[in-house]
Amino acid sequence: MAEYLKTAIEKPEEDISEVRDTVSKIIQEVKANGEDAVRRYSEKFDHWSPKSFRVSEDEIQKAKSNLPPNMVEDIDFCQAQIRNFALEQMARQQDFEVETLPGVHLGQKIIPVGSSGSYIPGGRYPLLASAHMTVITPKVAGVPRVVACSPPIKAEGLYPATLYSMVAGGADEIYCMGGVQSLAAFAYGMAGLDPVDMIVGAGNKYVAEAKRQLFGTVGIDLLAGPTEILIIADDSADPFILAADLLGQAEHDPNSRQALVSLSKAIAQETIREVERQLIDLPTKEVAALSWRDFGEVVVVDSPEEAVALSDQWAPEHLEVQTQDWRYYLEHCRNYGSVFLGEETTVAYGDKTIGTNHVLPTMKAARYTGGLFVGKFVKTVTYQYATREASQKIAEVCERSCNYENMLAHGISCKVRKEKYAK
Repeated sequence: MAEYLKTAIEKPEEDISEVRDTVSKIIQEVKANGEDAVRRYSEKFDHWSPKSFRVSEDEIQKAKSNLPPNMVEDIDFCQAQIRNFALEQMARQQDFEVETLPGVHLGQKIIPVGSSGSYIPGGRYPLLASAHMTVITPKVAGVPRVVACSPPIKAEGLYPATLYSMVAGGADEIYCMGGVQSLAAFAYGMAGLDPVDMIVGAGNKYVAEAKRQLFGTVGIDLLAGPTEILIIADDSADPFILAADLLGQAEHDPNSRQALVSLSKAIAQETIREVERQLIDLPTKEVAALSWRDFGEVVVVDSPEEAVALSDQWAPEHLEVQTQDWRYYLEHCRNYGSVFLGEETTVAYGDKTIGTNHVLPTMKAARYTGGLFVGKFVKTVTYQYATREASQKIAEVCERSCNYENMLAHGISCKVRKEKYAK
């Protein structure tokens, strides 16, 4: 039976009516007034009103020239890993055709969407890794036009490393604008910016609500909330490492969620003590301490089966497994965005460097979806054709099937073929 050594607070359901109304107003104004509305809200929220929101080639070259060479090399390394894994995934998205009955041919085609918009957050941290994840992935999927945007940093334009990441990732157009107004511009277009077919990328609650409201006008990747980590550990785990990984996610946001599910009470207790020790000197403790205090959980369980059940109930964005036999959990856990197996891998690797995508489901959405990958940017469409002999055979059954449902015109479309091909 599970024993909770630390529990998260019961967070009341947030009233987002004000957020919903604000987002709706901005979207409608951008839809109606285009760049004028984008500029008005950009001035209001970001104190940013450039001559053009689209980033010029001169600005791109200036940003790259101001970056330290080792930073450029590191960005290029990270992007190579993400691109390589995406290429392997894309190789497994395949067209095929099969003859299911004599003369009946069915197939599928993998077709990339025509355009996508990548939203790269600014906010508390310049998340240049989000550019890797949301620009490279659609380009590998074959999307011909990838548009990227990010809000200005301190009203001074794009963070140079983020801009370089967009360019190196393959973005075809880059805009310095943020928030709801930028997503509305993606969806409806504005002067110089044609609408896109799909919007991807994380952001705050206003960005998430904008994606919710724009879904249908455009496709979206998923609706992401505050980041999450759940770690399954046994008596072989190192509390120092466990604490570091929990705090690595806690620093994202005061609402980030962290959980340790331990098969050892001693390891669980020592990890709690170690978190408190590491918080003393943690540079981002102002955020991480709040997140750990309010949303950190530590649970002791009696068996691997119980650990799996609790993890699947939680359905974490990030699942770490630090046990002697991590393969058991790889085989049995079902609900997670991405799993990090063994002490040797940490969520930070997936967030920045190792090659998997860090846009992942939160808020239990891992029960029914995975994260962002090349498959999100392609449409799996089907086709069919038949010989006259096969069509005649299919028509007999299909006519009766249509008539069972009183879809009589459907049935006639079958009957006329059956009669024509019988001659």
